[in-house]
Amino acid sequence: MTTSYRLPLYIAILAALAIIVTACGGDLGGEPEQLDQATAEQRISELASEIDWTEAPVSRKAAVSLPEKELADTLPDISTFELSVDPVRRTDQVVAEVYASTEKSGSGTDGWMVEAAESFNRSGAKTTDGRDAKVAIRRIASGTGYQFIAAGDSLPAGFSPSNHLWIQMASTHSPMTTVADQTVPNVAGIVMKDETADQLQEQYGTLDTKALIQAVIAGELVMGYTNPFASSTGLNFLLTVLDDFAAGDEARLVAPDVASVFQEFQEQVPFVAFTTLQMRESVEKDNGTLDAFVMEWQTYDKTDSLRSGFEFIPFGIRHDNPLYAFDSAPADEREVLKLFAEHMATDDLRRKAEEFGFDPPDYVSDVSLPSGETLIEAQQLWKEKKDAGRPVYAVFVADTSGSMAGSRVTAVQRALSSAREFINPEASIGLVEFNDATRKVLDMAPFDLNQQASFQAAVEDMDPLGGTAMYDGIILGLQMLVEQRELDPSGKFMLVVLTDGETNEGLGFGEVDAAIAGARIPVFTVGFEANLEELGRLASLVEAASFNASEGDVEFKLVSLFNAGV
Repeated sequence: MTTSYRLPLYIAILAALAIIVTACGGDLGGEPEQLDQATAEQRISELASEIDWTEAPVSRKAAVSLPEKELADTLPDISTFELSVDPVRRTDQVVAEVYASTEKSGSGTDGWMVEAAESFNRSGAKTTDGRDAKVAIRRIASGTGYQFIAAGDSLPAGFSPSNHLWIQMASTHSPMTTVADQTVPNVAGIVMKDETADQLQEQYGTLDTKALIQAVIAGELVMGYTNPFASSTGLNFLLTVLDDFAAGDEARLVAPDVASVFQEFQEQVPFVAFTTLQMRESVEKDNGTLDAFVMEWQTYDKTDSLRSGFEFIPFGIRHDNPLYAFDSAPADEREVLKLFAEHMATDDLRRKAEEFGFDPPDYVSDVSLPSGETLIEAQQLWKEKKDAGRPVYAVFVADTSGSMAGSRVTAVQRALSSAREFINPEASIGLVEFNDATRKVLDMAPFDLNQQASFQAAVEDMDPLGGTAMYDGIILGLQMLVEQRELDPSGKFMLVVLTDGETNEGLGFGEVDAAIAGARIPVFTVGFEANLEELGRLASLVEAASFNASEGDVEFKLVSLFNAGV
């Protein structure tokens, strides 16, 4: 119950790793046989000796410069994020666009604001000058929406993140005015199995966040939480932990003594998947690493597998999905947002919200809402302290088969080149390429300027052709990491796969899944129009993450992960 990892550059690499758009072949049925680590490593070595691979070291070095890019430089076009509600524009109407968080701007039970907007657009609402009032809803994660706002591009009329933390931060870049402090109620919470909750209750006499934080530091609870640069629940949890260490004093949230204790806390937090979904799966599995993870009430309430056998403990500030208008928006669009807020407060939509899971338990936060500047500093503290010096070793496994030719390989090259600027130079990086055969292009070494120059040259020289032997590439990459783990067992190890195709050469999933699971080295995947189900299954073998990428957003997704991880 006390396996100790952390969330360092791991996440960074996870970002880069995420680029590998893979679609695996092989049998997806059943769970892999259980192998201990030593047996799994032996199996990987045997497989590596059987596959068709060669040493093909990059023969040149590319010109590289010191890091110059900011995360905002990699933002994709805002059109990458769909308009869930997109009314036809006419001259006799006013359309106000809202950035809305994904738990209310999607479909099904995640589509409450979509239904509210469609209902509003049918209602016949008028502005004071008699024009039709309409809203457009853009589905975008709170953290990503904040990044666009911070960059100052593509500002909508309104912003409705999951909680007020993003409002505080966004207001430091663009002044906003309250339209509604709450559109639908929600709370963040820690989810754990009933038996774990009972043990903590008996030991600590209470079951609140203070007790849970103590249990994590003591090594009695293995807990995961999501990236506070992207996730509302992750940012809220970070604030809650820092607030506990600072005894509720905002002036001390990022003080040196608080940072020191936070680093102790992070030493007991394993590096797991970057998403709530994968953390949830870890808890659900009997062989999962995690005892607890974070989640919003609405998602918890609507997840069938969590309806029994799990406890939900609220924490932090409430997730009341506020709606704010940008002061820079035209006055008529701000008027539309006020009309929309009034519509969302109607009885029919209140009942619909409860039906969709926005009916959290009664909860009053004891955490104060800090300034946006303090929250930005808290994110930076997390980025600096979560690794705590543990060495990171990562291998990229890149698909260079014929189906990657053209714009796909160009997008991957651009994303890897950008990610290079966000990788910690102290991390050790290797590179494997695969098509019909597999090639070790770059031996693992610290990511100093010399290694970066070789890495950049290898990326520039990618030449797609042939078939797809993805699992051969994965096995070779894992063998490199297994050999490194023999030299430094204290390190953190990860593999990143970038691919777009179905495996049609070499090994299949069913031949490698048990070895991957037993070796306990996470395999992160990024797929371009790939077999996402198989890639997700591959990533879930060791609590990693799988990303669905497009040519337009792969650079931002990869860099975002590395930015958070370094």
